[in-house]
Amino acid sequence: MRVLIVRRLRGISFSMDVYADGLVSGLKAVRPEWDIAEIAPQPWSRKVGDWQGGLGIRKYYERFWNHPRAVRQQSADIIHIIDHSSGHVAYWLHDQNKRQSDQRVVITCHDLVQLVYPEILRDQARFPALSLALWQYSMRGMYRADHVIAVSSNTAADMTRLLQYPTNQITVVPNAVDSQFCQLPQETAIAYRQQHCPQEQAICLLNVGTTHQRKNLLTVLKVLHTLKEKGVPVYLWRVGDALTEPQQQYVKTHQLQDAMIDFGKPNKEKLIQIYNAADVLLAPSLYEGFGLTILEAMACGLPVITSNVSSLPEVAGNAAILVDPLNESAIVEAICRLHSDFSLRSQLREQGLERVKQFSWENTGKQTAHVYESLIGGS
Repeated sequence: MRVLIVRRLRGISFSMDVYADGLVSGLKAVRPEWDIAEIAPQPWSRKVGDWQGGLGIRKYYERFWNHPRAVRQQSADIIHIIDHSSGHVAYWLHDQNKRQSDQRVVITCHDLVQLVYPEILRDQARFPALSLALWQYSMRGMYRADHVIAVSSNTAADMTRLLQYPTNQITVVPNAVDSQFCQLPQETAIAYRQQHCPQEQAICLLNVGTTHQRKNLLTVLKVLHTLKEKGVPVYLWRVGDALTEPQQQYVKTHQLQDAMIDFGKPNKEKLIQIYNAADVLLAPSLYEGFGLTILEAMACGLPVITSNVSSLPEVAGNAAILVDPLNESAIVEAICRLHSDFSLRSQLREQGLERVKQFSWENTGKQTAHVYESLIGGS
């Protein structure tokens, strides 16, 4: 069987790069006899000033014309579009399927966050109305696919509820965690912690991700403030985007600067060290298509406090403390309990290490291969 993986442009979305790389490695591991090929858009200039020279139009030309046309020219039994925001490619393959009846199109849907939180496009896109229209156009492309893979049951339910997509054309195949995320020697973790935690007895909270509203970072900052008001020695380690202006203002107003350490966007090696050195991952997102940081933390032996909404409970299982993401007092209580209860920390650490074993790219590759085979009619 020949499978063509339709990627996004490398470097545009870190999570999509992780998914594409992991899926390809998993498929090659479980179906080594298959021919797995990849195709991605040609790079375009992303400098702001390029719009003045008209080069910004190339982004849309490449994404919506040149790249789909290049995909259509490829020969494959399965064409797998690995991101729903590239669903527009399926329009180009629809007519071709009439000519090649044995070819099948699969699309992976990761989340419907732009429907739930449309301000993401308003806040980040240069032309929000155009971006929203093109996103909706791409989403409708999923109706041209033969099958859709959803990365969580929550995403599958959202597709049925918000898009009225038929449930019999959706298969849930979870994401996975890179095997590089693991527990480091204790002395290594302690040494790294000592470099970045001024107080030996302090609680080091770790928050990883963007600063979108759905990430609920303002609640994290409020929890940090409450803990400080209670006299609890605590630090917040941040990994990801720079704080938004309202978030920065909250930090300044409540004088939290000295209780925060911003790691920016570290490479994987540094991120693994951070996971190993922290005391708890605090991930109270309001909405996640999957929640990969939870698995990364668990793989490094880090206890997790996360939300009881969206896809997070199905990812965390019984290996994390689940809280109402908007209940600050409940989050503060969970942190204090975890900090004072050694047996609970040990229990969550062991349950997390066991839980993460279920989420390997080989398992993802195997389940995805079964979807392909069911569409083709066998390997």
